[in-house]
Amino acid sequence: MADRAPGMDHAHYGFRPLPDAPRFVWPGGARIAFTVTLMLDVWEVNPPEGASRDPRMVSPLGAFFPDWLTWSQREYGARVGIFRILEVLDSFGITPSVALGAAAAARYPELVDELLRRRSCFVAHGTFATRRISSRMDAVEEQALIAESRDAVAVATGLAPAGWCGQDFNESTRTPAFLAAAGFDYTTDWANDDRPYLLGPYDGRTLLALPPQPEWNDLECMWLRRVTPPVWADCIADAFEFLHAEGGAAFNLTLHPFVAGQAHRIRWLREALARSLGRSGIWRTTTDELAGAARPQLNSPLVPGGS
Repeated sequence: MADRAPGMDHAHYGFRPLPDAPRFVWPGGARIAFTVTLMLDVWEVNPPEGASRDPRMVSPLGAFFPDWLTWSQREYGARVGIFRILEVLDSFGITPSVALGAAAAARYPELVDELLRRRSCFVAHGTFATRRISSRMDAVEEQALIAESRDAVAVATGLAPAGWCGQDFNESTRTPAFLAAAGFDYTTDWANDDRPYLLGPYDGRTLLALPPQPEWNDLECMWLRRVTPPVWADCIADAFEFLHAEGGAAFNLTLHPFVAGQAHRIRWLREALARSLGRSGIWRTTTDELAGAARPQLNSPLVPGGS
């Protein structure tokens, strides 16, 4: 990995302020790129001892086993919520990008087939929602998890994934280098920009960062921060309006079926999209296509920051 840049506490990329950021030119001269990332996960009723999971996602009943209420609430997304979300996305002509965990690829082949029918792109998403990458892992464990995730998506969809979305966006200090070595082109784990940029190089390879923008992620807003659905819709519409006017950015809306697909929230997803997408100059795309359009516009030879 490259030496640490001045003013940074790591060496994955160099500091790049907004005035120096590239103004991407999207297909058709669009002012903004828009994509939806749909999370398809499996939560374990009883995760293995030592597994790293988001401590904010443990219910008050977590001390009791089995905690069927919490588990089945997550499972609601795959049984019910995802179909409501897909109906809304269809009505706006949106093809989703799907963060597919290895366990979900095996458990929900019918859902994978439904998403393939919609020509979704698939991003590797770890194994279980209850097993995050952690710096407590050794290098062999982490590389094995990355390979298992990549290979499971390839088997389920027939195509090796170009992108990586970590469970809870978690990475160790070594993850970007491991992802590049495993053949990934991009990751959606780094939330420090509204425009793509480059991580690395790692042994001559770079990794494209497509920011996930958690400020309008449904789980982050409505589940963890307790933002009400109408205010969540305002967040999406207001942010989209601003970035559309600013120009050259990408907008990634991350949805969890067990959150946005609930009966009292699905209306607000539809409203947010209606308020956002009713203007011109929008490129509706997938993360694969977005990465393919962004990388050639970054400086060559590829350097940290890609400004």
